[in-house]
Amino acid sequence: MAKKTNDWKKREGIVYSTSDDFEFEDSSDESTDTLPPAQQNLKIMLDKKARAGKKVTLIDGFVGSEDDLKELGKMLKNKCGVGGSAKDGEILIQGDHREKVLQILQAAGYKAKKSGG
Repeated sequence: MAKKTNDWKKREGIVYSTSDDFEFEDSSDESTDTLPPAQQNLKIMLDKKARAGKKVTLIDGFVGSEDDLKELGKMLKNKCGVGGSAKDGEILIQGDHREKVLQILQAAGYKAKKSGG
């Protein structure tokens, strides 16, 4: 059974229903199975574009749900002792922490490598 939603903006093609028991079913399935750490191919790079010259460590290539991505991002931010964010398959860690992040991810069983400069 599909998920019920009351968001009228996502109801494309449905104008009105006279049925009393009509329930709009969202057909988009956004749940992505998270790959195990050994099958993840994570790339760690330094990024400073569009950030007013500030450096961030960017971890890209995560395949899985947003919740698992945020959990991994939270663990990395705690271990590095800095802030950051996790969304859209990317984790941003404030500052240049490429070596530390690489060691943390490899210790956790992830396949990770540094790329870029």
